[in-house]
Amino acid sequence: MNIKTIKTEEDYNQALKRLEDIFHSPADTKEGDEAEILSILIEKYEDEYYPIEAPDPIEAIKFRMEQMDMSKDDLAQIIGYKSRVSEIFNRKRKLSLKMIRNLHYKLKIPYESLMADY
Repeated sequence: MNIKTIKTEEDYNQALKRLEDIFHSPADTKEGDEAEILSILIEKYEDEYYPIEAPDPIEAIKFRMEQMDMSKDDLAQIIGYKSRVSEIFNRKRKLSLKMIRNLHYKLKIPYESLMADY
């Protein structure tokens, strides 16, 4: 096991290749331990150099609606009137605190996604 910190893109690519080679190693083996450590180092590097921003709140709502096979009428029951849904989707009205809470509890959309600027 020759593990070192990932500081460059070359280090990152080498770590990815090595992880690919040992990914399915049993957990309680030398290679299994190496795979676990490499995945932590890769995740740290990706968090720093390839951060994933929270999605736009409207896009997060639309995505979750699609996953749950919901209509705008279904969403209107969660946030209020059907006209509110159109105003929000057309970005003419911001989400209220009550709407954010309802969307979080009923659709399980993270607060961070719902509270992002749009």
